[in-house]
Amino acid sequence: MYDDYGYTHPDYSSSEYRYQYRSAAEPVVPEVKKEKKKGRLGGKLAAAAAMGLLFGAFGFAGFTAAGQGAKLLGIETKTTTAASTAAAPARSSYRSSAINSLNDSGDSSVKLTTGNTIAVVTDVTAVVDKVMPSIVSITNESTVNYYYYRVPSESRGSGIIIGSNDDELLIVTNCHVVANNDALTVGFTDGSSAKAVVKGSDADMDLAVVAVNLDDISDETMEAITIATIGDSESLKVGEPAIAIGNALGYGQSVTTGVISALDRHLDENDEGDGFIQTDAAINPGNSGGALLNINGEVVGINSSKIGGSAVEGMGYAIPISAAKPIIEQLMSRTTRTLVSEADRGYLGITGATVTAQEAAYYGYPEGVYVVNVNDGSAAADAGLQEGDCIVSFDGESITSMEGLQRTLMYYSEGETVEMEIERPIGNSYSHMVLQITLSDKSVF
Repeated sequence: MYDDYGYTHPDYSSSEYRYQYRSAAEPVVPEVKKEKKKGRLGGKLAAAAAMGLLFGAFGFAGFTAAGQGAKLLGIETKTTTAASTAAAPARSSYRSSAINSLNDSGDSSVKLTTGNTIAVVTDVTAVVDKVMPSIVSITNESTVNYYYYRVPSESRGSGIIIGSNDDELLIVTNCHVVANNDALTVGFTDGSSAKAVVKGSDADMDLAVVAVNLDDISDETMEAITIATIGDSESLKVGEPAIAIGNALGYGQSVTTGVISALDRHLDENDEGDGFIQTDAAINPGNSGGALLNINGEVVGINSSKIGGSAVEGMGYAIPISAAKPIIEQLMSRTTRTLVSEADRGYLGITGATVTAQEAAYYGYPEGVYVVNVNDGSAAADAGLQEGDCIVSFDGESITSMEGLQRTLMYYSEGETVEMEIERPIGNSYSHMVLQITLSDKSVF
């Protein structure tokens, strides 16, 4: 034993220091002959043993007292094991039965200890193993304006497998991930990929559902993927664990963790409706459309790197799944359209210009397609469309650009009647209107 001076004191090596700060259990003895050293060592060992027994007795008594005191305070100590040993999810075949049976993949959720014991969960491997097969990457091939040229472009995002029908695998993502696409490719967890089409979108909620034909997916991939379990974002609490999975930066699926930082977060003072989920789990470009999960592996939000933009750091945002669910269900029920040959394609008969989000905010126009001219005798003229109107939706599909409207019309035949939503300027404001449009033949022009 040694006191607060320890071995670092500069005088420790002197005989005066050793005499003054000797152990209380160490007797003062003069220098002795060699034959006496054995007895001295024996005395030290005996003293040490005695001290050990004494301290052991005190330690046992203290430990017992502490335990009794804890019981009196109602505190119970226990060891909590992270759920890394949860059972691996079972795989079901899509071919043998309805695809929704994949939800019955066993319970591999992570359980938090309740009551007086606090458990800190850092191992989320069981959650990741369970959910990763339901997350996909999405590649959007499009064409963009570069000065006076149209050049090919490619962007990447994420998606969540949410169900199927008799012919299609259905995936939810952000609307901006698939907007203005010339072609979409979905990448699955086993490394395979397949072409996809937009089944429906809602630009206001930034949601879209894309469909992959089941015939384009191999049996091996079908057995490797799963359907995500949808949770309840309304039951979230600030501070509970959060896990984000997605195609971050387009490099492939990755996982980040954090907590729910805030709920019902509104980033725009004019924003109405449900607010966003805020988390400190990293959400980067490419994560958009991916899943924000609770500790049970349930989807509680759809991540978006677009929300907040580059103005924030260390915070990510997600669309609450409880607010998104009715929109997703409506988009899933839409009929998936295929390209119509140019000879059979329907036409509106307008000249239009894109009103971007920035222009809409600056000039006060609605975001969509500004109608510059309406051709006489066209479908648009017959429906009552006027110059100055702004087209915001076509057959329930959000319209955000002239290119997007033209691309949407490629899936409609002449003679079809659809609803088109517009914003018409009246004085200093706009009035929302719905027009019935019967698409005309190209020969009209």
